[in-house]
Amino acid sequence: MYGDEATIRRILTELGDTWAVVGLSANQRRAAYGVAQVLQRYGKRIVPVHPKAETVHGEPGYASLADIPFEVDVVDVFVNSELAGAVADEAVAKGAKAVWFQLGVVDEAAHERAQAAGLDMVMDRCPAIEIPLLR
Repeated sequence: MYGDEATIRRILTELGDTWAVVGLSANQRRAAYGVAQVLQRYGKRIVPVHPKAETVHGEPGYASLADIPFEVDVVDVFVNSELAGAVADEAVAKGAKAVWFQLGVVDEAAHERAQAAGLDMVMDRCPAIEIPLLR
């Protein structure tokens, strides 16, 4: 397990509602598209982060975390494990409060670095699965 229930609950309910979704594009067949939609339904502001910087679910996109001109609370990562560590480091640099690696995304070293920097972190879990369970 890469995220205890208390950490999952804190990220989803206490750390803020602005979620940068790295890997989110307008491609409706990708998991990020549906997960971002669920997050919006639960009151989260999603911020698409993708090299194409597309508008998704009515929110303008940015090519990188560094390009976002406002604070981000949580960075939700939909890239493969080999690239995810760099995204976690960017989240730390951006001043995010938490990093969430999606199902199948695991990087132990990134987890350690993020926690050492004071961020909450979850790996190999999906907020769209977890958030409905919070009731």
